[in-house]
Amino acid sequence: MTTIKLEQLPQHIALNLLEIGAVALRPNDPFTWSSGMKSPIYCDNRLTMSYPDVRDAIAEGFATVIREQFPDCEAVAGIATGGIPHAAWVAHKLNLPMLYVRDKAKGHGKTNQIEGNFKAGQKVVLIEDLVSTGGSSLKAAVAVREAGCEVLGTVAIFTYEFPQAAAAFAEQQIPLFTLSNYSALIDTALAAGKIEEADVSLLRKWRENPQAFGQ
Repeated sequence: MTTIKLEQLPQHIALNLLEIGAVALRPNDPFTWSSGMKSPIYCDNRLTMSYPDVRDAIAEGFATVIREQFPDCEAVAGIATGGIPHAAWVAHKLNLPMLYVRDKAKGHGKTNQIEGNFKAGQKVVLIEDLVSTGGSSLKAAVAVREAGCEVLGTVAIFTYEFPQAAAAFAEQQIPLFTLSNYSALIDTALAAGKIEEADVSLLRKWRENPQAFGQ
């Protein structure tokens, strides 16, 4: 597959996600998240596993980001559960060791939270499928740090671009790169005829104040 330039990734990946239904936009008939929050977007990047061309585009996108932003990377670590398969595919492309990070340590056996062979001081990039508030991603990054590795950064398929996520990553001094994002998704969906021009302002208002959406 041809390497995709970084500046082309947000629209390219957004279109892929829209075409396979991994992201869906319903500004006038919002989804209800498990938290009870109303949202005009639903994202299920697990669907990407079932589409070879899409998952390869994502893996190549991750590889491009890592080559350009984290050239010293010595291992990639998938964040359970959505980041695990993508970490495997990008590790294969980069010929690097792969790890994965559980939400918490196992309660039996060796009680591992990080699976795979790693060593103190190893430079690691974490792979995530979706960043919302950033809590689960940063929890995994802290676990890798506490295991003695150096976390170079986190790379995710998609982000809602919530300000609290950017602030949380900045506080932990962990660079965050995403292949696509909510702004690019709106622009791409409009260009592809997936939404109407009248929907755009409503979709942007959700990101500004998601708790008030639909009330």
